[in-house]
Amino acid sequence: MSEVNQETATEHGLSASEYETMLSIMGRTPLITELGIFSVMWSEHCSYKSSRKWLKTLPTEGPQVICGPGENAGVVDIGDGLAAVFKIESHNHPSFIEPYQGAATGVGGIMRDVFTMGARPVANMNALRFGSPDHPKTRHLVSGVVAGIGGYGNCIGVPTVGGETNFDPAYNGNILVNAMTVGIANADKIFYSAAAGPGNPVVYVGSKTGRDGIHGATMASAEFDDDSEEKRPTVQVGDPFTEKLLLEACLELMATDAIVAIQDMGAAGLTSSTVEMADKGGVGVELNLEKTPVREEGMTPYEIMLSESQERMLMVLKPGREEESRAIFEKWELDFAVIGRVTDSGHVVLRMNGELVADIPVAPLVDAAPVYDRPWERTPARNELAAAEVEMPAKPLDALRQLLASPNHCSRRWIWEQYDHMVMGDTAHHPGGDSAMVRIHGSERGLAITTDCTPRYCHAEPEAGGKQAVAEAWRNLIAVGATPLALTNNLNFGSPERKSIMGQFVGCVTGIGAAASALDFPVVSGNVSFYNETSGEAILPTPVIGGLGLVEDLTKTTRLAFPAPEQAIVLIGTTTGWLGASSYLQEIEGRTDGAPPPVDLSLEKINGSFVRAQIVNGAVTACHDISDGGLIVAIAEMAMASGIGANIEVVQADIPLHAWLFGEDQARYILTTTDPDAMLKTANSEGVMATVIGITGGESLTVGGSHTISVNDLRDAHEAWLPEYMAAP
Repeated sequence: MSEVNQETATEHGLSASEYETMLSIMGRTPLITELGIFSVMWSEHCSYKSSRKWLKTLPTEGPQVICGPGENAGVVDIGDGLAAVFKIESHNHPSFIEPYQGAATGVGGIMRDVFTMGARPVANMNALRFGSPDHPKTRHLVSGVVAGIGGYGNCIGVPTVGGETNFDPAYNGNILVNAMTVGIANADKIFYSAAAGPGNPVVYVGSKTGRDGIHGATMASAEFDDDSEEKRPTVQVGDPFTEKLLLEACLELMATDAIVAIQDMGAAGLTSSTVEMADKGGVGVELNLEKTPVREEGMTPYEIMLSESQERMLMVLKPGREEESRAIFEKWELDFAVIGRVTDSGHVVLRMNGELVADIPVAPLVDAAPVYDRPWERTPARNELAAAEVEMPAKPLDALRQLLASPNHCSRRWIWEQYDHMVMGDTAHHPGGDSAMVRIHGSERGLAITTDCTPRYCHAEPEAGGKQAVAEAWRNLIAVGATPLALTNNLNFGSPERKSIMGQFVGCVTGIGAAASALDFPVVSGNVSFYNETSGEAILPTPVIGGLGLVEDLTKTTRLAFPAPEQAIVLIGTTTGWLGASSYLQEIEGRTDGAPPPVDLSLEKINGSFVRAQIVNGAVTACHDISDGGLIVAIAEMAMASGIGANIEVVQADIPLHAWLFGEDQARYILTTTDPDAMLKTANSEGVMATVIGITGGESLTVGGSHTISVNDLRDAHEAWLPEYMAAP
């Protein structure tokens, strides 16, 4: 057994000061299992030691919030005695090392976070970031990640209903795989993780424990280097069929009153579940590790406690309910073992065949976990970019075609067709729209779900980028007629030990907080993923926002496809032609300069509230928010989705045409309506800028009477890139 000293602690990721704090807590040299427990619980991934200060500034409360951050997932009231349970989490490092299993176990882990709280998962989403398409690993990573997400979700029978995928060289050495799950539970039967009742049995259920995933949490708390490929043993192996059994067994037991507390074994495995349950309940826990179901011979206490094998849960049961519970899990052919008991000692005490292998006071382990106020520096402000500084294309609709055929704007059909998005029979909107939509089973109500982030904005000006990520998620929910309820976030950044990266994090969190407050869109769960970099090269700051909204009547929702010819096209919002940090600038001009568009949160709320009211009142026949690529990309997407063209009139001659078409001013939507006069009258009375800019019809997209392109031509270009790329040798 390894001797514990400063060198061993350093190998476990603990700094000299952290090791000294551990010695002070223990009052002696820790045993090796104790060192392993401290190392994972104090890792960045588990302790949030660099981010906790800033996360506390986020708004987390509202009348709809049942449970905010701190539990396995967030919970919001959706009426009729029901609650939505949801969260997004990263599995970035494992997915780069072993893309299929990394992505698959990311999906499995986030689903366990949701059904641990008593909710049946009803929808999965994802947000993916890959490196440059011409990088030698990108095609392999895309293939493996998509297959892993589809393989796990399809097998367990939960629909994957949408998401986002983007490419940028900044992710060449560190891809992002963020998985989101939404579940539905009875609002009065939410399960929490606080252990209680000294003497109550502590029960292990699910799969057996193996050696896979050991040090997974530690690996997630360090940047990659040239030896990253050697970390394959720390990638967990998933089994969706076992998780399906575990889901059904847990929900069956939850229908009784036998469970006192329950916790998923996720990052740091049995260690984190034991410590978190004891800490939240203010109690102690004693475990007899030889009773743990294992699948490999000779496993040590260290390995048992730090394994991140999948499909496992830890429960505290009411006394005398063990055999009733065992019968349920054995019926589902799952392991069930009473491995310990709750105590009033305030310690986690571990024994193996009678030998004491760990005795750690819980409160100091948790309360003395390091919290760092990392030094940070503000990202330098960029100058605004005038439209005159960007070359005007001779044929703007050729530029549109080029944009729609680019890796970041092409159709994602090749991806979502590999996901079973219709299983369970409640998917109301197919992937490809502003938000996914799932029916609340047995009703005409629905949940709208979206994931959003624009990393180039966050890189250019983090606070504006953070605001915009929240505002766009909010707009995407509005665009289908939903009332935005709450958000979850997945904050992906490089090393917090670098001032510039920490400055990006602080800026983005500040922007997220401001937008969430202004839009009454609280943060109820989330995840921070630092150290997303390789050999000092960081990813773009990528604070992904997962948004959830509620629709009271699914017959009063909208989609983005033009519904019919001869309908008026109405632009909501103000257009200045903002090209700084735009998609047009990057994809067509090969430039990334300029400040990103400003985000006026009061205008977002005014315009969004108007649009939603118009949708609910039946005045809107189609709706699409304007984001990447600007107005003309939004219109083209509506045309391609329907096969119906449009004739667009240039209504602002004072703005250069390419800026008017491709500018990315915020707080804007494209609507279609059969009664534009009534809509404009209502908009005017509410102080909303609304302008009729065209009419649907024909087979082409025409701008200003002189620029024309076939909708089929656009669609062919849009659909071709990804399948052709993935089919290449």
